[in-house]
Amino acid sequence: MTGSDPRTASAAPLTGSAAPCWVTLMTRNLETAERFYAQVLGWSFRPGRLGADYAVAYRGEVPVAGVLAVSSTYHVAVAWTPYFSVEDADVAAARVRERSGTVAVGPLTLGKGRGVLASDRDGASFGLWERTEASASPPAPAGHAHAWLRLRTRNAFDAAIFYGEVLDWASGRPGCCDVAYEGDEVIVRCGGHPLARISSGAVEAAVDPVVRPHWQVQFPVTDLAVTVSAAERHGGALVEERTGFGGTEVTLRDPDGALFAVTDVRSPA
Repeated sequence: MTGSDPRTASAAPLTGSAAPCWVTLMTRNLETAERFYAQVLGWSFRPGRLGADYAVAYRGEVPVAGVLAVSSTYHVAVAWTPYFSVEDADVAAARVRERSGTVAVGPLTLGKGRGVLASDRDGASFGLWERTEASASPPAPAGHAHAWLRLRTRNAFDAAIFYGEVLDWASGRPGCCDVAYEGDEVIVRCGGHPLARISSGAVEAAVDPVVRPHWQVQFPVTDLAVTVSAAERHGGALVEERTGFGGTEVTLRDPDGALFAVTDVRSPA
């Protein structure tokens, strides 16, 4: 068994009331998902506020991710999905539609907020989250992240414009995330810390889901080999391994088919 690396001090927090993002797994079977991620990433689980089919994953006392067993009921894809914090879900959903994206669900009132499930112009799914009540959960330690994001898309620069206009990135508003064009990629930083990478080269019509446009959730771990071995022993599979500047990323498939990545990279930048 292994777990998320507590030493990723340069990444933006994805947990807590002020976090720019939250990640949720849409799955078919909650118990199966809990067993798998407990063994592979060392998480514990507690019931959430959205009913018996929802649980919150914890690393210690800090919430890391949500797990929602609704795929079969609502015919949504089994997948990890990032939910970006917005001030007004209605306004953000309208911006998605105006820019040729798709709003599949919402805005819906869910627990302490309002949620939207959408996709961008190239078909990558993402969510919007408007918090309507204060969070009672402790935030992640400053500068710490249990996960970060990578968008594989057709054109990184076009995607950065789409998300920037929908989410107010690089708008100059207090607290907004900044966007930097570095080489062939776009780096999104919140509060000076890297949150996500956006890279070009995805193919919309590709049969392979790894190649199609999608948001990839990446979990930093202390030992890649141990993590991959644990995943394979508990019903997962290794899909892809990429070695580049800064370290190695391994894409895994969980027992229900959801793709996620584990990495020894210390920062998404």
